Amino acid sequence: MNGYLWFVGKRALQLLAVVFFGVSATFFVTHLSPISPVEAALGRMTARSNFAPEAIAAMREALTEMYGVNEPLLSQYVNFWMRLFRGDLGPSLLAFPTPAMDLVMRAMPWTVGLLVLSTIITFIVGNILGGLAGYSQNNKFFKAFGIISMGLQPIPYYIVAFILLIIFGFLWPVLPISGGFAMNVTPGWTWPFISSVLQHAILPSMSLVLVGFGGWFLGMRALVSNVVTEDYVTYAELAGVRRHTIVSGYVMRNALVPQLTALAMTLGGVFSGTVITEQVFNYPGLGSLLIDAVNAGDYSLVLAVSTISVAAVAIAIFVVDLLYPLLDPRVRAE
Repeated sequence: MNGYLWFVGKRALQLLAVVFFGVSATFFVTHLSPISPVEAALGRMTARSNFAPEAIAAMREALTEMYGVNEPLLSQYVNFWMRLFRGDLGPSLLAFPTPAMDLVMRAMPWTVGLLVLSTIITFIVGNILGGLAGYSQNNKFFKAFGIISMGLQPIPYYIVAFILLIIFGFLWPVLPISGGFAMNVTPGWTWPFISSVLQHAILPSMSLVLVGFGGWFLGMRALVSNVVTEDYVTYAELAGVRRHTIVSGYVMRNALVPQLTALAMTLGGVFSGTVITEQVFNYPGLGSLLIDAVNAGDYSLVLAVSTISVAAVAIAIFVVDLLYPLLDPRVRAE
């Protein structure tokens, strides 16, 4: 038990370090950008109506003071962490004066639902079918499945998204291709709203599943192909152990440990794929919000989205690390 607690403590320190350096890097990248949030906001305001030069100067001074861009970069960095601990990153320029964190909290359930759904489906189904394909290497169905997986795996997320958009949006228009739910449906815990959300999530999640599935299938098949040659598997087969027990308890459990490492490494890539997919399908998640914030030079909103994203991916990797001792007892002994 003490060994496991020491393992959790080390991983928790790594989690804090990853979040700190990731958020810090995001802060400096956004603040060293040539796009000024003050000038971007003034440009949008003056494009809608004519303002006197005195009014523009007053607005520039007020926005500069509000965002603190007239202070030294180090002071801005310290103030950023102080505001972050209070959960306040300032108002968003895109929806002024709405706080940036409010916009993030509205968009986060859409991205989390899409990401969790696609990751769970690809990881579980891909590893199960890949494990069965590695154990039953002469099965024609799994051989055909492997060929399809090899064809889908190298295709980028956005290519699959565009293909699905063309097929189900124009050639065979049976699924919604834009938004998170129908415009004539009132949001709430009602079946019309829930069914509309599920229908609008089919194409975005399908684009992530089709691309991610091939990698898990091929990886698990290769790992199981090596595990089945081990002596303990051969001995279990000769001893008359049931096939189901051999596959689940002897083969797939040992092959699943490297797959957990791959899951932790690909979580960030899956999130970046979600950003592109949300933009293609105009899905109301963090990806679309981040793109709009970058185009508008909205420091507060970019930092809010990036902070939540870095923390979420780091926590997910931390949870995956905690699963290692459940599959590999050697981790507890370290």
